[in-house]
Formats: sequence, structure tokens, C-alpha cells
Amino acid sequence: MKDEIKIFAGNSNRALANAISLYVGVPLGGAEIGRFSDGEVQVEITDNVRGGDVFVMQSTCTPGNDNLMELLLMLDALKRASAKR
Repeated sequence: MKDEIKIFAGNSNRALANAISLYVGVPLGGAEIGRFSDGEVQVEITDNVRGGDVFVMQSTCTPGNDNLMELLLMLDALKRASAKR
């Protein structure tokens, strides 16, 4: 994974993320985004990102709170998975 670029996307605008991914020639990284039974967001990164550069695409449009929390949890999960930057 070292010196590779990966692009991750939340659920807010998956179509835009797919279009950008195709344009730059980098496939979207694997991430499972779901909800617990109490409504809280759950994010699990399924790709190896250790030592690599990652970009996250997520808008904060309506519902802003849900999209922002999804973004923050995805950033936290990537940081814990040892993404370089």
C-alpha cells in the first residue's frame, strides 16, 4: 500500500465520487458504512491503507449532522488504520 493513493467516499454523493474516481483512474476504496440499531453511524475500512495517501469525498448537505458524523468517523477509522495522510 505504501505510496499508493486510495479514494474513499461516504454515502452523501456516491455518484459524484464514482465519476471522480473514474476520471482520475483510481478505484474507490472499500468501506462499509452502516447504522447500529440505535441509529448511530458505523464505519469499517475494508482495504489496507497503511502508509498510503487517502482522499475522502463526503459532502455535508442535508442531513448535515448525519453526513458530518459519517465523515468524521471515516477519517478516524482511516487514521486508526495507519493511513499516511
